[in-house]
Amino acid sequence: MEEIKFAVDTFYAVMAGALVMWMAAGFTMLEAGMIKKKNAAEIVTKNLGLYSIACIMFLVCGFALMYPGGALLDGVIPSIGTSLGLSTSMDNTDIGIPYGMEYSQQADFFFQVVFVATAMSIVSGAVAGRMKILPFFLFAIVLTGFIYPIQGYWNWGGGFLSGSVGYSDYAGSGTVHLCGAAAALAVVHVLGPRKGKYNSDGSSNVIAGSNIPMAALGVWILWLGWFGFNGGSELVVSNESAAINVSQVFLNTNIAAAGGVVASLMISQLVKGKMDITMAMNGAIAGLVAITAAPSAPSAGAALLIGAVGGIIVYFSIIGLDKRGIDDPVGAISAHGVVGIWGVMAVCFTGGSLYAQAAGVLAIAGFTYVASLITILVINSFMPIRATDMEQDTGLDLVETGVEAYPEF
Repeated sequence: MEEIKFAVDTFYAVMAGALVMWMAAGFTMLEAGMIKKKNAAEIVTKNLGLYSIACIMFLVCGFALMYPGGALLDGVIPSIGTSLGLSTSMDNTDIGIPYGMEYSQQADFFFQVVFVATAMSIVSGAVAGRMKILPFFLFAIVLTGFIYPIQGYWNWGGGFLSGSVGYSDYAGSGTVHLCGAAAALAVVHVLGPRKGKYNSDGSSNVIAGSNIPMAALGVWILWLGWFGFNGGSELVVSNESAAINVSQVFLNTNIAAAGGVVASLMISQLVKGKMDITMAMNGAIAGLVAITAAPSAPSAGAALLIGAVGGIIVYFSIIGLDKRGIDDPVGAISAHGVVGIWGVMAVCFTGGSLYAQAAGVLAIAGFTYVASLITILVINSFMPIRATDMEQDTGLDLVETGVEAYPEF
């Protein structure tokens, strides 16, 4: 019976991880659809590259920084030599169950690594259309190998946030989404806006996306993948209590996204007199981010309200950041960062400590922003991160990849 439970929970963990991995396709389609077609191949290249870099860096050092416990670390990455295939393979005969694990350590590693890639994908959307590929990849190495794992340890690895502070973040509204958005904000501050985004009087111009159906497909993929993101964070499913919790997480995740969409559409209709599809897409993501910190705790009705508030917040945040000169082509900083803060603080309505949640927000956002700012300034000092105006006019597809996404145009 124990072996059956172990097999079921391991299978559940890897399948949930596969759903989260599929979110990488969602981010790619969303970003490619929300930018000009002359930059689409370049954004696909970034997303393929960042996912691969995240996997490698988490294997080489990120996992060890985030989970420095002996048995768990020894079971997955006994040494860097083993990680690189230079010594014996992983031994899965002693399942040990460190930290109360009831599934294989390799499954846990896979489930965690796709979260790392998600955080970096948030940066990709915010810098789309004007950041060069190579410095972007260098930043990805630092974020996924060091910055994310350090703050991730504070919450999920036994660090001070989940320990002495009492911070609660079930699936990562703060640890994943706020982290990625804080990093994105730091890079955007150094990078600056796209050419033609702002006028001399400070007013902004709309730079329309090239493929709204593709962007919407990306949102649908993200919505589906989020069931693995939140549902997988229950970690096990082989007992009655866990199975009920997983079911509640799926229910709440779905209804929160729906609430975000409807709220964003309603606000758009009230403010602009039109239902803006780009706001509706961000409303879905906002609802998902908002419920991620505590998807098993509230009732479905409460989850609906949490998601709806997220949909309202993201609408006004996108407009507000744009007025402040922060160019974010996909609304990533608003949907994942500003709404991520709301998601973390909403835990207070289901028993979380106001002090602990606020401390978590300040620690995660503050550390990630400062560390990311230092990193990108160092990179920019020896390798300009911004594509020139001429390169932006030509399109980053040709300049950076030599391949056009839509050569017939």
